[in-house]
Amino acid sequence: MLETLLKAYLCHMINIPNLFTLTNLLLGCAALIFLLTGDFSMVLYCLIGSAIADVFDGLIARLMNIKSELGKELDSIADMVSFGLVPGAILYVLLLAGEQGGSFESLTFSLKAFPGFLLTGFAGLRLAKFNLDTRQSDSFLGLPTPSATFFVLGLLLIFHHNSFGLKNFIIQPWLLYASIATLSFLMISEIPLFSLKLKGLGWKGNELQYVFALLVILLLVFLKAAAFPLIIIIYVLIGLGKKIINS
Repeated sequence: MLETLLKAYLCHMINIPNLFTLTNLLLGCAALIFLLTGDFSMVLYCLIGSAIADVFDGLIARLMNIKSELGKELDSIADMVSFGLVPGAILYVLLLAGEQGGSFESLTFSLKAFPGFLLTGFAGLRLAKFNLDTRQSDSFLGLPTPSATFFVLGLLLIFHHNSFGLKNFIIQPWLLYASIATLSFLMISEIPLFSLKLKGLGWKGNELQYVFALLVILLLVFLKAAAFPLIIIIYVLIGLGKKIINS
């Protein structure tokens, strides 16, 4: 009886991180639906929820000292939807909006817009490489898929809100194609980047994460939607700076 209860308890412990991972997955599905129906503000809320769930599934697993191969694979599947399929669809919508005269009027198939999903393909490659790469336990090599997603999300929100009058600039094909190529390259690159996931709740060992979080908050307060691409650019530049200093 006691052994059965203990096994049941351990199963529940293992399922708590997985519950957050599934939340990430479901919010990604919701974000896709809102995107395709033109409710871009809800895309923001869903992806923020996905990112929070993605952070907490790993944090809770570490705090509980849980190591699960199932959780690892499930995390990649959830990330592939929220931070692979959704940003690819966002780029598709933005390219389509450029074709449709500056507004997202209807969802149609377009060969010119389809390259947006190249980001989805490279996100899948990134996630597969990450699962096999033992060097990325405490930091990243290459741009994480959530970071690429929030760069793309920022473009969508700038377009939606016409931030700083940049609506028509954001949907220029050359800019979007350049963004696809750059983000795809960064995701599979060897550029060292610090992990945004906390090692605990304390200050020690998380100094860079907390300072970066403060900078993110300040940029969001002053720039709102336009802050997302800038935040990711700064994140990458920090990694490049550290690589140059250490070389």
